[in-house]
Amino acid sequence: MRTIIFALLTMFLLQSCKNSGEYLAVTHDPFLYSKTVKKLNDIVLENNFPPMIAARNYAYANIAAYEVIAAGDNSYPSLAGQIHGLIGVPKPKAANKVDFPFAALLAFCQVGNAVTFPEGSMDVYVDELKNKAKDAGMPSEIFKGSVGYASLVADSIMSWSKKDNYAQIRSSTKFTVTNEEGRWIPTPPMYAQAVEPHWMEIRTLVLDSSSQLKPVRPPRYDPKNISSTFYNAMMLVKRTVDSLTPEQKHMADFWDDNSFKLNVNGHVMYATKKFSPGGHWMNIVGILAATQKSDFNTTVSAYAQTSIALFDAFISCWDEKFRSNYIRPETAVNKYIDPEWQPYIQTPPFPEYTSGHAVISAAAAEVMTRYFGDNISYTDTSELEFGIPSRSFTSVRAAAREAGMSRIFGGIHFKYSCEVGHETGVKVGELVLQRLKMKDFKKGFLAKN
Repeated sequence: MRTIIFALLTMFLLQSCKNSGEYLAVTHDPFLYSKTVKKLNDIVLENNFPPMIAARNYAYANIAAYEVIAAGDNSYPSLAGQIHGLIGVPKPKAANKVDFPFAALLAFCQVGNAVTFPEGSMDVYVDELKNKAKDAGMPSEIFKGSVGYASLVADSIMSWSKKDNYAQIRSSTKFTVTNEEGRWIPTPPMYAQAVEPHWMEIRTLVLDSSSQLKPVRPPRYDPKNISSTFYNAMMLVKRTVDSLTPEQKHMADFWDDNSFKLNVNGHVMYATKKFSPGGHWMNIVGILAATQKSDFNTTVSAYAQTSIALFDAFISCWDEKFRSNYIRPETAVNKYIDPEWQPYIQTPPFPEYTSGHAVISAAAAEVMTRYFGDNISYTDTSELEFGIPSRSFTSVRAAAREAGMSRIFGGIHFKYSCEVGHETGVKVGELVLQRLKMKDFKKGFLAKN
């Protein structure tokens, strides 16, 4: 009898502990948010989303999560009225019946589900999140209120997202390749059509327009003049690729981030996939949030503002790519120097100037520096799952500079495209930080960075 009574008492005490708030340790864990972003990242990878569309997926999902935490923490202002077209986001009718971090996770997943395919890709994961909360003792009224509020916010964000012109440009005309000297043409081995030539028509989030930060014109195409800027840039790429060191190869491979690489071996062709450039930087946010022991709300805010910078950076870069319509090094070297020459990594299917990786990396790094500080050393383990060793950096800005310059080692960009692209990306990041009031940086060490 004593044994039965003791067992019942133990069960009662355990249940009491759960009901007293044990679930908060589960749903308020910032690592769980990073894991959730990584889940969307995996879905994006598996389904071959081009890098600029992937950035759109990350932005809307993270904005939904941010709006939830902003509703529960007044030190995080809503983005309504701060980003283009977002007028208002629903507030909870009973805030005491909502676990805001849990609702943020669910809102992220609901929007992530809506902007990716196949439909319902995140359903199993969402069920896992709900079971985690229930198993940890979340009261039924909190569970119900959180699920309901997450859905309200997600529906609001999706309604707003559908006005960004994405659906309209699905039926836009394909890019027309011309025979004009110095212009982009499809490159081997896929000889694919230009990817998303109308991406500059997508509504920006912070930039006034896609052309607000239009960079300087690229050097004149002059491949036969050995004194010209173009000729020397072309030869620099060729010489670099022809004499790559193991370290340079590692950098090129590490930042390759090719979401769909076609491998050709004789008559055998097969594809391999990696994270897109934006997906790689989403991973880095998670690594730094863990390194700096950021709390849940700071982690969500860092992901959201970084993804906004990535989103606008891609739009800005694509505006320039299809304005200048610049030739790739591979095409120029093959035509004027060596018809058999190949870059170290595969040339992506869109014009060269400026380097997209340089632009988006610099934009992301500016935002992340504000959140996590400058001169913060970390090791990026993102590429281990693709068999590529990790790299260590003294700061995210240093990583962004390396990401841009790695495209020269890869043989797919001219040096000036990486340098100008980096400068443009810094401007995008600075503008996003200047215009968006999100995390309150007036407290703690963050105010100094």
